[in-house]
This record gives sequence, C-alpha cells and structure tokens, in this order.
Amino acid sequence: MDLDRENKSGFTLRAFITGALLCFLVVVMCQYSINIVHGSYLAIDHMPAAGIFIFFVFTLLVNTILRKMGIGFNPSEQLLIYTMLIVCSSVVTMGLGSQILPMLAAPFYYATPENRWAEIIQPHIKPWLVPQGAENIRCFFEGLPKGASIPWGAWIKPLSAWLPFILALYIVMICIIVILRKQWVERERLIFPLTRLPMEIVKEEEKSKPLPTGRQAPALAPFYRNKLMWLGFGIPFIIGSINALHHHFHFIPSINLVQFIPIFRQTTGIYFRLSFPVMGLAYLINLDVALSLWFFNLLSTVVRGIFNITGISSAENVGIYGTPDPIFGHLGMGAFLVFVLFGLWMARAHLRDVFRKAFKGDKKIDDSSEMLSYRTAVIGLILGGIFMTGWLVLTGIPFWISLLFLFGALLLFLGLTRIVAEGGVPTLTAPTISSSAVVSGIGSSNVGASGLVGLGFTYVYSSDVRTFPMSPAAHGLKMAEEMGKRKRLLFLGMLLALIIGIFASLWLVLRLSYTYGGANLNSWYFVGGPKAPFLYTADKILHPTGPNGLGWLCKGIGAAVMFGLMFMRNRFLWWPLHPIGFTVGSLTWISQLWFSIFLAWLLKSLILRYGGPKLYKNTVPFFLGLILGQYTCAGIWVVIDYFTKMEGNMVFWI
Repeated sequence: MDLDRENKSGFTLRAFITGALLCFLVVVMCQYSINIVHGSYLAIDHMPAAGIFIFFVFTLLVNTILRKMGIGFNPSEQLLIYTMLIVCSSVVTMGLGSQILPMLAAPFYYATPENRWAEIIQPHIKPWLVPQGAENIRCFFEGLPKGASIPWGAWIKPLSAWLPFILALYIVMICIIVILRKQWVERERLIFPLTRLPMEIVKEEEKSKPLPTGRQAPALAPFYRNKLMWLGFGIPFIIGSINALHHHFHFIPSINLVQFIPIFRQTTGIYFRLSFPVMGLAYLINLDVALSLWFFNLLSTVVRGIFNITGISSAENVGIYGTPDPIFGHLGMGAFLVFVLFGLWMARAHLRDVFRKAFKGDKKIDDSSEMLSYRTAVIGLILGGIFMTGWLVLTGIPFWISLLFLFGALLLFLGLTRIVAEGGVPTLTAPTISSSAVVSGIGSSNVGASGLVGLGFTYVYSSDVRTFPMSPAAHGLKMAEEMGKRKRLLFLGMLLALIIGIFASLWLVLRLSYTYGGANLNSWYFVGGPKAPFLYTADKILHPTGPNGLGWLCKGIGAAVMFGLMFMRNRFLWWPLHPIGFTVGSLTWISQLWFSIFLAWLLKSLILRYGGPKLYKNTVPFFLGLILGQYTCAGIWVVIDYFTKMEGNMVFWI
C-alpha cells in the first residue's frame, strides 16, 4: 500500500510529541477505567481498545480539522503515533503497570497464620526486590490516613532494581523482532491482520484519480467516507450503547451476546459468544488459519469432555495461567516448542545472514532498511540475555534454572507474536507459562525454596501474557515501510512510548492506591492476581515434587502432533489444517471466541465462493467497522461513566 511518500517521513518532532502526549492519555484512561470507573478493560489485548479509540478520535476529529487548515499529519506521522500508542498500551495494565506494585507487596500484606507465608516465602525474598515497612505496604492496599503523604521513598529502591531488568527484557524483545522482520515480512509475507485497520484509516486519496478543476481534496480521510464502514461501526456501537444504558437505567433491556451450553454430562460446555472485533479481524486472515482455530478448539472441547466422563485427568498444580487442564497445557507447550523452533529452522538462511553481518560486517548483506543494524540487534540480544540471567540469579534462582526460564519465556513471547501476526486473534495467551513449565519439567524439589520464590516474582512480566511489547513492536515494524526512510528513529519512538507507559502507570497506580486503597480498586490486579504466584509457590514448597513424567509424555505427544501437522502443511497443498490451530486451539480464550471466528470464516468462504475476490475486497470496510465500533463504544462509555460517577459498566471485555 502506497501512502504517499513524496515528502513524508513520519519521524517529525510534532509526531513524536503528539505520540508522547497521547501515550500519557492512554495511561490515564486505562488506569481510571479499571480502578475508578471499574469499566471496560482497554489495554489487555494485542490490539488495545484505548489505543484504537484515541487514534480514532485523533484521526477523525483533530487531524481532519488540521487538514482543513493545510497542516494535517501525513499518513507516515499517523502510523508513528499509532505505533507508539500500541507499544505504550502493552505495558500500561496487564503487561506491567497494574501488576508489578501489588505483586511486590502481596507476600507481606496477604500473609496470614493460615497460609504461613511469613515462614515459607518471606525469608527467601531478597530485600532489594520489595518495598520495606509494614505500614507503607498496609497503606498501599488500604489507603493513607487523612493528611499523610505518599511514601515514594519506600518504592524507589525496589523499582530502581526492577526497571533495568524490565527495560532489558523489552529491548531484547525488540532486538529479536528486528532480527526476524525481513524473514516474516519480506520472505514469508505474514499478513499482520492487526495492522489493516490503522493502515486503512491513514490511507489518502489515490493519486491516479485527479480531482475536478478548482476542487480540493476532502479533509475527511477516505476510510471515514465509506458508508459500509459506518454500517459495520454502528452495529457494535449501538448494541454496546444499549447494554451500557441498561446499566444506567435498568428498564432498558440488555442484549446478550454470549450463550453457554453445557455438554458431556455438564462437565464442560461450549460458549457461543459474539465478539465484533474478533469477527472483524478473523475476516482478514487466511481461511485455513480461521478453520483451524475453531476446529481444533471444538476438538479439544470434545476430548476434554471425554476425559471428564471417563476420569482421565492430572492432579498436578500448574498455577492458574494458561490452559486450565494440565494435560492440555503440556500438549500445548510441546506444540509451542516445535512451532517456534521450526520457524527458526525455516529462517536459518536469513539468520546466517544476520549473524554474518553482525560479526563479520559482510557488505553483501544490506541492513540499512532495518530499525536497528543487525550488529546492534544481535549484541543487544546477547548482552540483554546475559544481564537478565545474572539478575535472575541474584533474585535466588539457580543459574541453569534461570537459563531455562528465560529461554522458555522468550520462546512463548516469540510464538505468541508469530501467531498474532498470522492468526490475527487479539485476545491470546500461551498454553502455559515458563515458570510453571520449568517447575513441572524438573520438579520443585530441584528448584529449591529460594528458586521457587524467585520464579514467583517472574509473574510480574511473564504470567498473564495477553499483552507484551514484542507483539506491537512487530506490528510497528510491519507498518514502518510507510513511515519514511529513517526507520532507525522508530526505535526512539518505541523506547519513548515504553518509558511513558511504565513510569506514568507506576506513578498513577501509586497515587490511586494510597489515595483510595488498592483493595478498593481493581480486584484482580490488587487481590486475585498478586496472590496467585505465592499461593502456587507456597504449595510447591510445602509439597515438593519431582519431574512430571506425564507432563513430559504429553509434551512429546504435542510436539509429535505439531511436527506432523507442519509436515502435512508443507508437503501437501490440499491439506486444510494450519498448525496454529493446534498450538492455541485448547486455550480458554479460543473457547470463548471460536464462534466469532467460525462466523467470520463462514461468511468469508461464502463471499469468496459466490462473489469472488472483488466482493470480498468491497466488504472489508464493513468488518473493519465492526472492530472500530466496538472499541469506540468502550472508550466513549468510560468517559461518560467517569463524569456520571457510574461504576461497573463493562461495555467491552474480549
């Protein structure tokens, strides 16, 4: 897509400043939504609702006015702003900002004589990792007495220790994506469905269509003049607004978009949920990918039901994250391992070029179009990995276990990013998490109490991985082709967005917690989420386990099935099932969203069969409107509810 490159670098000072200001607005909006309004979750997906909403308002209203004045932002500048918004959104709430502070304080505040955390967990916590002072921690959850001031000093030391590690992790993520960008974008040509909406929003008039004499180009972008888009926009916007009004005025009937049907003697069930954003995005992906996502989910539901009524189960405690059934979690982890390693094997020629350029400076290999030079990216990956491993060892995790954990975490981050780039599902996690996989694989008795506690603190950034910076960075690099030649300035934009997202969210969470009491804010981020790692850790300390043989067997089966699917996919053109479906098909989120993916797959199949590619292309704006309408509805009602003092009005979840 050519977005008018004549003058038009996106890396202008005004674009960086605007992106920075809008990133701060994202932080404020997301934190107030979940903690004060108790409304929609706006930054927990790979396509964040808050980022889309703010970008929509900026492009529809602000930039249209500026275009009328002749000083509008060009498409490249708008894409830089959008990239900064999605990168910032990845760390604002679930990614980091809402998790880190409560988790650092939880092992002290939630310690009771019954759970024995004071004797089981606290002795193994390094003092520099956590805030000090029982009163400081109590007030964080319960609020300050009237007239007291926020104890900023209690948090400076632990955050000063944590933030270098967090920044190193995020920079390593970006370096990995820089290394793989050419392979994914130019060689494999992944479609990156999540970039389609912003690319269409910023698209300008085609130069091949001259305007009549004396007539100026409309200030409103072509995307916003498409009636079919507004039709799609209106459906989720109206339905969401009706449900929001029902929360304000109960005499207004609500519209239910989800139905649960129990099956297999009510031991499991099937969700029929209509998610408009997922429908819109699933319409953009390849038919075989969409087919595989809903097919493997239904297959896993049937298998799980058979297991339930026949008594086949695993009693292993793997924590609350990932697939709820440990058997399916291990199957998925084996599949993930093969999926990522096979992808790296397919990229081996490109990776050889990268490392040859990095270490030998081979002039035949051109990396001038990359955001970072290959040498910078490779050195950043190596030094970042060394630093993170050493940091994890200092927290009490043995050296070789730190290596295993870090390898597993990066493998899961990379696999999820690849799946989102190809599968387009915005709400996605991994089948398990790295810390649980390590403990299960080698046994908690071999990790030790200090190692288990150290792994518990990794939940801050590697547990509820519905959002993390690697994915938006990959999508930003996909869109970078339209931002101008000086792509290396994009790294500064991403880094600026991360710094604003991290520091602004930490500052705001501390203010809200000490003002209102964290326990009165979002119940997941201040109660359920912070308890989870230490409940799991305490159980593993009290009940030591060895390596889980069943888990290794299931991983082997998952790896073998994935290898078979990839073999069939690459050998036979007629094979209809994509390996992505098996990798994430059993996830809870796919169970919630399979029906929306199925509907999009069915509609796209029928349209392509009876209307052809032209009709499909003409209907795409309608499905993009479904995405934009839902996210806009969520954003508008957060603003309305804040000013009307309404709480608990969740217009959008997934």
